[in-house]
Amino acid sequence: MKFIGIDLGWKSQPSGLCCLKLIDGQLQLLDLDREDAIADILAWIDQRVQQDEPAIIAVDAPTLIPNATGSRLPDKLTHKYFGKYHAGCYPANQNLPFAQRTINFGLELEARGFAHAPTIDPQKFGRYQIEVFPHPAIVNLFNLKRILKYKKGRINERRLELIKLYNYTLNILPSLSPPLRLSGSFALEIPTTGAALKATEDKLDSLICAYVAAYWWYWGEQRNLVLGDRTTGYIIIPMKKGLE
Repeated sequence: MKFIGIDLGWKSQPSGLCCLKLIDGQLQLLDLDREDAIADILAWIDQRVQQDEPAIIAVDAPTLIPNATGSRLPDKLTHKYFGKYHAGCYPANQNLPFAQRTINFGLELEARGFAHAPTIDPQKFGRYQIEVFPHPAIVNLFNLKRILKYKKGRINERRLELIKLYNYTLNILPSLSPPLRLSGSFALEIPTTGAALKATEDKLDSLICAYVAAYWWYWGEQRNLVLGDRTTGYIIIPMKKGLE
């Protein structure tokens, strides 16, 4: 089973891409990359997940947007449950500039057989897609009191927060189930310039997305929150309770 994480650029920005595979009960990192165009992202997916191969794709973007205006139910629920961590998400509606791009991306995945999975039978092989949101996932996976603020602010402050995320990924994800085993060759230098820092941020976000995909597939609703549903849009977030 493979687990794909897509930190999708909502407008025209590059997207972070990660591919994990479950091998002998452990998650192994197969690829960590970045692409610009949607066509290149889809080609990257097609190269790493063969036709009819089981996989789950976790996308950090609103791929289901039923509402013409305002916010979706899952957007509101992130503020309800994670606002105190500063982890509420941006509102999504069909009139916002990014909407067509993110909705179409979900449709492209559906055309490849990746069905939306706001409910799932744990550890059942198939082709699925889910929406995820790294900020609350990071808070819960790493038992934090607030988000890691690596997206906004001064470069040196963002860099320090990104170093924390990198270290948590290296030190904590191997202790969870399923464990992520990063080889000794996995080493990301945390840059000191804005553009390079953003590229590293995208890759680490995609790695978190891929891990959330694996955690959802492995545990289902036993250890994950589902904010919303197929009709309203939904976001999958690992629970704090039950984390090992």
